[in-house]
Amino acid sequence: MMPRESFVHLRGRRFAYLDFAGPGPVLLALHGHFGRSRIFAPLAAALAGRYRVVALDQRGHGRSDNGGEFTPDAYVEDAAAFLRALDVAPAAVLGHSMGGAIAYLLARDHPRLVSALVVADMTVLNREPETHPVLDVSAWPRRSASREALGRAIEARGIPDAGYFLDSAVEFDDGWGLLFDAADMMSSQRALTGDFSAAWAASAQPALLLRAERSFILGAATARRMASERPRTKLVEVPDCGHWLYADAPEEFARHTGAFLDRVHPDPHR
Repeated sequence: MMPRESFVHLRGRRFAYLDFAGPGPVLLALHGHFGRSRIFAPLAAALAGRYRVVALDQRGHGRSDNGGEFTPDAYVEDAAAFLRALDVAPAAVLGHSMGGAIAYLLARDHPRLVSALVVADMTVLNREPETHPVLDVSAWPRRSASREALGRAIEARGIPDAGYFLDSAVEFDDGWGLLFDAADMMSSQRALTGDFSAAWAASAQPALLLRAERSFILGAATARRMASERPRTKLVEVPDCGHWLYADAPEEFARHTGAFLDRVHPDPHR
């Protein structure tokens, strides 16, 4: 069951989040570009009774405020303020794609807030030709007559499957549109390009690095190097799935995440 959205004001902005509640240590879940907190509902269900998943709509995404600054530092300070506001630190932090970068930057900048990391299909070399770091959404339709029409319009712009983006589709007074602002997303993607190898290696919390077998973001060689250059890091490749591995392989995603967290937070009664 999807919990009701909650809201919190942090750093002059309003943020939405989902608290899936339950017993156990907290797992803060951070989505990637164009995503929102609800994508982690299947993971929360799989971990129910063992971990309390709290998923944040990051700035400019979901029901959180749009506009403003979209640097990695801004995202990191949002997450730090969120953990402090909920008084749940130190917590394990999971991030997918862009959220994965924010997770490992948070671990570097605020080590006392982070007990463990799960980085799902995110690289440290977010630049051409290693990845395709910027998806041009500037010409995507602002409104469409229906959710289906919006999906077709997105796919007509070269996206094979609009499903991920349609998680952020809602009906406005003037038609169906996406919760994120295109200009915000272009700014955010550009700010996250570069080489983050030093930042990745600058923290020491136990970490799980998940790579999707068909990833267009995290190459196999880069993933191996990331695992070798950072202490206490385990690399797992999830077979037969693409970048959105939490949707392509939800059971494997939850199984690997849960097994890692069980090692980090052993429960004598389990």
